[in-house]
Amino acid sequence: MLIAVAGNIGSGKTTLTKLLSNYYKWDPQFEDADKNPYINDFYEDMQRWSFSLQVSFLSERFKKMIEIRKMGKTVILDRTIYEDAYIFAPNLHAMGLMSSRDFENYSNLFEMTSSLIQAPDLLIYLRATVPTLVNQIQNRGRKYEDSIRLDYLKRLNERYEAWIANYSLGNLLIIDVDKTNFIENKEDLSSVISKIDAEINGLFK
Repeated sequence: MLIAVAGNIGSGKTTLTKLLSNYYKWDPQFEDADKNPYINDFYEDMQRWSFSLQVSFLSERFKKMIEIRKMGKTVILDRTIYEDAYIFAPNLHAMGLMSSRDFENYSNLFEMTSSLIQAPDLLIYLRATVPTLVNQIQNRGRKYEDSIRLDYLKRLNERYEAWIANYSLGNLLIIDVDKTNFIENKEDLSSVISKIDAEINGLFK
């Protein structure tokens, strides 16, 4: 199986991926955004580096999806290839930070690559309000995230909600991060695990 965790910047994807991989003994695959060669430049000058960043992420995610399906075991993935295409790239285009020419080029690349991969068996979406995202971003202290604007997070949240409302590629589980502190509260984590168990059992019916 392929389990994927999706959500806005600071929603807790990496933490939940680690917790679930430890509990279920799944093979975790993490988004290594810190090592992306364009990430620091992007946050300094989004308009200049938006296309390069998105193509770089697309390339890495596509390669990882191909590798995962060849592994032959259950994997939990931190962020999906779909979020770049349906959330981040369209948002950059709408904000005038990616040209229409670059956005069309990127979209064509995504359509080609996505046709060659299999969607997650279960998508776990971490829903969080902007204040919660900001608090968790500040707590983890990544230097390149210091310049993230509130309106940027808000726009991303709106696009996440629109994407999830129409998601039909596989099973979907939504976790309300504002009301579920799976990081510090063991009961909340147990509740999340129970919901995942129910979804997984449904996959084999």
